[in-house]
Amino acid sequence: MEPAVPAAPVRKIERESLEARKQRLAAARRRATALLGAVTVLFIVVTGFGVHGTLLGYVQAGSEAAMVGGIADWFAVTALFRHPLGLPIPHTAVIVERKDQFAATLGQFVQENFLNADVLADRIRGAGLARRLASWLADPDNAGRFAGHAADVVVTLAGTLSDEDVQSALTAEMTRAAANIDVAPLAGRVVGVMIAGGHHQVLFNTLVTGADHYLETHREDLRERFESEAPRWLPDVVYGRAFDRLHSRLRERLSAMAADPDDEARKQFEDWIAGLPEQLKTSASMRERGETIKRELLASEGVRDWTSWLWKNAKESLRMQASDPDSQLRRRITVALAAAGRRLGDDQPLQDSLSRVLEAGARRLADQFHDELAGLVTGTIQRWDATETSTQLELLLGRDLQFIRINGTVVGAGVGLALHAIALALA
Repeated sequence: MEPAVPAAPVRKIERESLEARKQRLAAARRRATALLGAVTVLFIVVTGFGVHGTLLGYVQAGSEAAMVGGIADWFAVTALFRHPLGLPIPHTAVIVERKDQFAATLGQFVQENFLNADVLADRIRGAGLARRLASWLADPDNAGRFAGHAADVVVTLAGTLSDEDVQSALTAEMTRAAANIDVAPLAGRVVGVMIAGGHHQVLFNTLVTGADHYLETHREDLRERFESEAPRWLPDVVYGRAFDRLHSRLRERLSAMAADPDDEARKQFEDWIAGLPEQLKTSASMRERGETIKRELLASEGVRDWTSWLWKNAKESLRMQASDPDSQLRRRITVALAAAGRRLGDDQPLQDSLSRVLEAGARRLADQFHDELAGLVTGTIQRWDATETSTQLELLLGRDLQFIRINGTVVGAGVGLALHAIALALA
């Protein structure tokens, strides 16, 4: 493949105010009209006094031809934008009368010469976009700015989503994922890991301590329940002492269980929990019980409330991280973009691959949308007011067209002098 030839630099158009354009056009008109007036006066003076001598003959012929050339070019330039002298001469006020045809022609021209797939692909290839993108991203400042814009876009997109829709989607996805999980075997593996790490001892102590704490803090509630169940024929002092003794003995037993590593209850708990993983993996009843608990949990309002809370907090956290230039989100995006830029800059095959992707994308866009874009150009121009369009084009091009008038006057004078010389030579 031949190396791409870099495109010639395009000179930036100088932006002028409307008033400045009007002043420049008026000045150009005055110059062209003044020249036409000068040659007209010269022709009238020479003709009025009569032609005497060869020199005055040349002056008369040159001024006459210059006057004709200047008037002809004045007519031609004026006819582009309006009717000369206000006369409805055919084929004048061309832009006003043929605006719609001009719009269609311009749209077709843009479609064939600018929105052509080959033209766009060549332009992208010659611009070296992949190499320039790599260089731009490798700059940490550029990567940081881009990261800020990317984070803002993510926040904006998140803000457009309905909280109810996201919560429903999260709940549905979690339900779908949980439906494929067999709870009992998973619980068995979790218990096995806990036993391997010795955490079942902590669990036992926690259960015993929790039971003791419950007895301590709910003493009066338990006493009332005990009294309500006691036979009415027993004196209050009897079942009161019985409750106190039972409550005290229970707490003593719990304290002993927690303090003694060789306690019989602890050993029974260890034997039971040691066989629990295998039971959870093989027992059909435990498996069914686990599935029932899973279904009830997934159908509960708590799960929906949790997914709603999760989304709202994630969105708020994202908003705060995106607005803070020093946040973890912004820093990580910046580092990732800068690293991608360096990688792209050092990897020529990756650059070539990205260039091919861009070219292919440009070709697809051109093939798919070139009719619509050409129609946009055509439709936009057709909606313009014809007189206003003519005025704006005259302000844009009129100054150069006034030099055509000056050139026509000068060229006409030269042609007139040449023809006069030829006529004298043939006389």
